[in-house]
Amino acid sequence: QVQLVESGGGLVQAGGSLRLSCVASGSIFGIDGMRWYRQAPGKQRELVAAVSSGGTITYADSVKGRFTISRDNAKNTVFLQMSSLKAEDTAVYYCYAYQLSPSRAYWGQGTQVTVSA
Repeated sequence: QVQLVESGGGLVQAGGSLRLSCVASGSIFGIDGMRWYRQAPGKQRELVAAVSSGGTITYADSVKGRFTISRDNAKNTVFLQMSSLKAEDTAVYYCYAYQLSPSRAYWGQGTQVTVSA
């Protein structure tokens, strides 16, 4: 089992920045990749950014150039640096970790990010 705990959410003005953290604990050695998702009220959960164990990084088009995902393996932590925030970035942000073999997936409890216009 893997436990994920997010932190760093909050209220910020448009144009501001926040950094989210997700600390993994438990059986972490099998983690192959970690991602950040978000879910705004009334909308489906969407992928924001992902980093694989090999270091491959991908971003949603809506956050490219503004968000940066990074991973500190020594601290079992993945970060999401968010800059130039917009009102449409308001959502609950979730950390996600997965294993390929055996196939397993884990979710954090989520952290609220609210961007005021």
